Amino acid sequence: MAVGKVWLVGAGPGDPGLLTLKGKEVLRDADTVVYDALIGKEILKFIPDNAKKIFAGKRSGNHYLKQDETNRILLNEALQGKKVVRLKGGDPFVFGRGGEELELLKENNVPFEVVPGVTSAFAVPAYNGIPVTHRDFCSSVHVITGHKKAGSLDSIDFEALVRTKGTLVFLMGVSALSDICEGLLKAGMDKDTPAAVLSRGTTARQKRISGTVSDISGKCKEADIPTPAVIIVGKVCSLSEDFSWYEKLPLAGTRVLLTRPKESQSVLSKMLREKGAEVIESPTIGTEPLKDDREIVNAINDIKRDNYEWLIFTSPAGVRIFFDKLFSLGEDIRILSGICIAVIGRGTSKALLERGIRADFIPSKYDGETLGKELNSHLSGGEKVLIARARIGNNELIRELSKDKDIFITDLAIYDTVYEKTVEDVDFDLAVFTSASTVKGFVGDDTDRDYSYVRAICIGKQTAGEAERYGMQTRTASEATLESLVEEIIKAANK
Repeated sequence: MAVGKVWLVGAGPGDPGLLTLKGKEVLRDADTVVYDALIGKEILKFIPDNAKKIFAGKRSGNHYLKQDETNRILLNEALQGKKVVRLKGGDPFVFGRGGEELELLKENNVPFEVVPGVTSAFAVPAYNGIPVTHRDFCSSVHVITGHKKAGSLDSIDFEALVRTKGTLVFLMGVSALSDICEGLLKAGMDKDTPAAVLSRGTTARQKRISGTVSDISGKCKEADIPTPAVIIVGKVCSLSEDFSWYEKLPLAGTRVLLTRPKESQSVLSKMLREKGAEVIESPTIGTEPLKDDREIVNAINDIKRDNYEWLIFTSPAGVRIFFDKLFSLGEDIRILSGICIAVIGRGTSKALLERGIRADFIPSKYDGETLGKELNSHLSGGEKVLIARARIGNNELIRELSKDKDIFITDLAIYDTVYEKTVEDVDFDLAVFTSASTVKGFVGDDTDRDYSYVRAICIGKQTAGEAERYGMQTRTASEATLESLVEEIIKAANK
């Protein structure tokens, strides 16, 4: 068996946007991933479903796996011919013990590669408006481990650090903060030197405690600041108020849970992250094409025979599944040349446009009732209409579409909506629901649970009604668009 290869990949400090392009590419090709506790859940979602996942997490004073055990796992997995990714927070070579993990691989002639990551030493201060260098304040920056060895900081030459007059960045030093400050003061540092402790940087829960080297330890004890945290000492800390930017974003400090299907997450996630939100993608529903596709095949053949005047899609998933089947049968969009197409909403329209077709009709409001009512006014009677959608669909569409007219409707089920109970003990501020089905998937079988804590942002009255059934606090977007949904999320976050 050929020997595999190990990649040491830096995952960055927490924000999934700070994972490098190469890191993401390597991660998606992995057979085995060995990861730490500080890796964000959104980054872990880049791991292939079929990859073996091994947790080797470390927290202060609590090691899930000892270092030599982790080293041995990397070796054994690689010797089985696998592509192994060792996923580490920050940068693997900046106090990440990456060098130690490569030694055993080198001894056994296992090939390896290092993919650098964005280190928290620089990224976390940047997210708090602190430039670690500034020509008016310092000419150097120094990164120091604040972790005590054998209960002591004797390995740190505080006098040498003070003489540099540069910015000092201590990693893994919160538990030793008072000793660090005492060491700097004894070495001659001015007691009024600005200092800051930056907790959970680059995430929605980031927090900054500012002070001086003489009082920062006391302030952090009062605030009970959580780890992980970066300690920064130097005049540049005084710039944080002027240069702070993250907390000024409209959704800064807000964790938003997205429940819509996985394939529909990306656009909304991007919009929310641009506004400063930390996005948790936890789809509560998915779509599965029907295994028995005979009715779909028959409908496509009827389209070829010009048996329909209108084709209706109610979701992007419906568009995707219909055209996948169309192309798998050796057909293409030319068979639709004589048919008009109606869709609900911009998302469905966009999915159609990606396949080279413009929708002929979009309702003024993006729901089945409005689509049926408004399209009905364009029909004279006698038309044959094909609706391609989920097995369980909204009856209001058919009722309004056929009201007072003889419209021949084929309600074609092309996929099932499946519920995916993926939300387990997730800390979030707002939950976004884009259909009644996403609410049902979120609740799952726990229908008797108290959901009054959930602040639900909904598209449409039906979705809001389903959320209210379980006692959720609801807000409804003024329009069934992503833009309107984001506006409502911002209003809720700032309330």
